[in-house]
Amino acid sequence: QVQLVESGGGLVQAGGSLRLSCAASGRTFMRPVMGWFRQAPGNEREFVGAIDWSSGAVLYADSVKGRFTISRDTIKNRVYLQMNSLRPEDTAVYYCAADISPGVTDVRGNYDYWGQGTQVTVSS
Repeated sequence: QVQLVESGGGLVQAGGSLRLSCAASGRTFMRPVMGWFRQAPGNEREFVGAIDWSSGAVLYADSVKGRFTISRDTIKNRVYLQMNSLRPEDTAVYYCAADISPGVTDVRGNYDYWGQGTQVTVSS
C-alpha cells in the first residue's frame, strides 16, 4: 500500500514562490513514478509534472515549464514541487500521485494512489 501526504500549500502573491512536499510511504518499486496534479474550482484535475523515482527523469505540463521544478529525496522518501513566478491562474488544490507502472506519464488515469491535496492560492 502507498500513502501520500502533501504539505506546503498556502497563500502567496503573484510572482512569489512556494514549495510543496509529498511524503510517500511504501517501497519505491511500488511507486516508480510520482506526479503532481492540480484542480481549480469548476475544472478537471490536470497534470502538472511527474518524476521517475529511479532515474530522476521529469515531465512537465507546458503551462508550468520554466517555472516549476520537481525533485525527489530518495533518503527521505519525499517528492517536491518548487513553484516560482506564481500566477493567479496557478490557484488550485495540488495533489501528489503515484503510478505503479514505470515510465513518466501525464495521463491522470495511470496514477493509482493519491494524496488528500493541499490548497495553493495566488493573489493578484
